[in-house]
Amino acid sequence: MTTETFRPGDPDHWLARGRPMDEAHALAAIWRSLPDLPVDQPLDARQTRTRQRVEALRPFHDAIAAATEAKRKATNFAFMDSKADEGTISDHDLAILTARDRHGLDWDDAVAFADGWYTAHAGWVHNPRPWRSDRRGNLCRVAAYDLGFVDGGGDVADPFDAARRANLAALRTDNAPRPAIAPVRARPLPSDWPMPGDSARPVSWSRRLAIIGDPALLERVLDHAGTAGMTVVAIGTDGFVAGGVADLSCPLTTVRADAILGKPRHRAAFQALIAGREFDDVLVAASGEALRIVDAIADVFPLCRTMERTRNSVLQQRAQLRLWLGRGRGAGNSIGGGHIRWGKTLPFLSGRLGEFTARHVGPAPVRGHLVRIETASGKLAHGYALPDGTPLDPTIVVMNKARLREVMGQGLRAFAGSTRLMGLTA
Repeated sequence: MTTETFRPGDPDHWLARGRPMDEAHALAAIWRSLPDLPVDQPLDARQTRTRQRVEALRPFHDAIAAATEAKRKATNFAFMDSKADEGTISDHDLAILTARDRHGLDWDDAVAFADGWYTAHAGWVHNPRPWRSDRRGNLCRVAAYDLGFVDGGGDVADPFDAARRANLAALRTDNAPRPAIAPVRARPLPSDWPMPGDSARPVSWSRRLAIIGDPALLERVLDHAGTAGMTVVAIGTDGFVAGGVADLSCPLTTVRADAILGKPRHRAAFQALIAGREFDDVLVAASGEALRIVDAIADVFPLCRTMERTRNSVLQQRAQLRLWLGRGRGAGNSIGGGHIRWGKTLPFLSGRLGEFTARHVGPAPVRGHLVRIETASGKLAHGYALPDGTPLDPTIVVMNKARLREVMGQGLRAFAGSTRLMGLTA
């Protein structure tokens, strides 16, 4: 591979390396007038030629540096002018333009002037930084700072100057217009509600409200035993409808959601579905556009003790829904509330609620999985009954292992809400 020899006296070679036309011709002219001497010339002569070329190039490089510096200052001033035109400029930056327009200072001196002006304006102590004058003879930066300090109302000779200016600055702050404060909502939006858990108090089905936007979750709610007395509202393409007649097969698009929000009749339909009812527990199982619709009508939601919504993945929402459904109780029934503390001693699962412990102890005698409900003494919980007098069996057989945690939780809550039968010991 051959490499073309660089000829500095040829303007085309400088152009190929990104130099502008005028710089390329200037560089080539200098190199042509002061080329390198042949290697057979004395060393002193060749070094002298190099120094001569460096001196000849100095004005060229100085001109480039001056042009770059002038461009930097012009760009910075143009940026400040644009902020002033937009009305977003700060007091400090506005002082930079004042230094240019009133005192004719360039950029660096104008920045020093603005620092001094703002020091006086804000009530700070006079403290010039050790700026140095450049070789072009511009105003010393310290002098520019002092000029700005005086222009801002400072007086170095006054021993009480800093205190006086600090009081004036505080007065300006106290009389400045207060920024607008966003209104604070009296209660969080449904999208900010916490996820369902098992620690909330059990509530009668008739005092529970579920707002569903997912067809799979709606089906689980309607199929759950005891939910017939609960209020279920679905959100679909037709707005708010009763859960039992809802059709959520069509996805709720942004356009359709905007149409629902734009019609007051949908808000009225939701109010009609919950009218005349009192609620202690509300669940929102919705996401995306359905949740946006729910947030938009949050002001008509009933205010009650427990308000939750399902979150995250589909599997997590299903688990949260199971917890929420597990807190429902029928009329006249009593179930234990509180958080169940789960544990596992391989390979068996255990859970504790109050004085009762549910343990998976292995296979049942015939088939299935055997669960024992024990008291704090470690004995089987004999002698407990439901409020209607039905005795509770402390041994439970679970046929499907996938439902082991669910059945154990139901057993614990049944015993935690039970009544001790007289004359029996655990």
